[in-house]
Amino acid sequence: MDPKALASRFPGDFIFGVATASYQIEGATKEDGRKPCIWDAFSNMPGRVYERHNGDIACDHYHRWEEDLDLIKDMGVSAYRFSIAWPRVVPDGVGPINEKGLDFYDKLVDGLQARGIKAFATLYHWDLPLALMGDGGWTARSTAHAFQRYTQTVIRRLGDRLDAVATFNEPWCSVILSHLLGVHAPGERNMQATLYAAHYTNLAHGLGVEAVRAEAPKLPVGIVCNAMSVVPASDSTADKSAAARAEDFHNGLFFGPIFKGEYPAGVVEALGPLMPKIEDGDMATISQKIDWWGLNYYTPARITDAPDEPYPSHGSGAFVKPDKTDIGWEVDSSGFIGVVRTLYKTYDLPEFYITENGACYNMGVGEYGEVDDQPRLDYYADHISVAADMIAEGYPLRGYFAWSLMDNFEWAEGYRMRFGLVHVDYETQVRTVKKSGRWYSELAESFPKGNHSPTI
Repeated sequence: MDPKALASRFPGDFIFGVATASYQIEGATKEDGRKPCIWDAFSNMPGRVYERHNGDIACDHYHRWEEDLDLIKDMGVSAYRFSIAWPRVVPDGVGPINEKGLDFYDKLVDGLQARGIKAFATLYHWDLPLALMGDGGWTARSTAHAFQRYTQTVIRRLGDRLDAVATFNEPWCSVILSHLLGVHAPGERNMQATLYAAHYTNLAHGLGVEAVRAEAPKLPVGIVCNAMSVVPASDSTADKSAAARAEDFHNGLFFGPIFKGEYPAGVVEALGPLMPKIEDGDMATISQKIDWWGLNYYTPARITDAPDEPYPSHGSGAFVKPDKTDIGWEVDSSGFIGVVRTLYKTYDLPEFYITENGACYNMGVGEYGEVDDQPRLDYYADHISVAADMIAEGYPLRGYFAWSLMDNFEWAEGYRMRFGLVHVDYETQVRTVKKSGRWYSELAESFPKGNHSPTI
């Protein structure tokens, strides 16, 4: 698809950006006062992460940040979504502030400003300070208050130069994937722990919003969710019922409290005895109005009924579309707009951004120094076209961030799965812009360019 033709379908002030996360790219896990996070511990346990890969070096972004910001500028994108590492800023989660950690993000934000790139910061992208596990991590109410103090510290230093801030990235992952399915740190498999982590994460979000508003009242604050595009695997009553429960459990567990001030009735009825005590004022704190929300989308979840699993924990139905990415995810952009329609019909939502979208394909550098990742380019063209459809349907979509700027540590998959627009040779740290990266660059360079009306 011609990137210029696709660009013509977006308003001139639309934001095209790229996204990363601290633990996935920074490395330098033991430098300048940073202490371990839960992923440092998890990665080093046998059987948790592919071949015990870890974030010790990653993309060495901590030392190469200027080169990486130049790369972003050269790509012509107008915004960069990055996350701040809590264990760099407050190494024990609570207590002393690490000035060297704050200095790093100070330089990063100043570097973005100097290059004319908007700064979209995420406060929590899964790297909980390991010291907080002594109190129970996200299953402890005290962690929500620790997050509030950490947020205050960050926004006090950086808030005047950020363009937007998200409290959390994908609470579904840091709650359900981490406490029910055991796939992510800390590797729990316990429904009660999951429900405690859900409520205290939601509470931390609300307390974080308060902290942002206190320190930087004009800074747009939101949250990023990988809302599940729930599709019943068949027209059977059982599958439809299972899909409704999945919708409640996966999306409602976060969207309900944040945008309605309540947990889904079905979840409370079925699992209420396992939930923590919801104290007076909790739901009001959680449901404070926010300025924006972010959607991360990769693939739909096709739900089949499983009698031994009343709350379906992930898609288990057979794929309908023929194509899948190298990580095994079905390629189906209909779920992209489907989940947006469902969420706006169900909740009173503000404007939004696509904060992550992309595809895993593991092509290497060819003999002529090129990375021919045509399937990734096709994925982007298809999904960005659907994003234009969202705007044409009247949804308040303000920007799109590709995941990811560059190949990086892909959590439990280690370094064997690659999502980047830029190839990283982990031995040499050489960055090579892929074919998809050049295409995306051509698209992004068209923005911003004055408010023309999008054409359908």
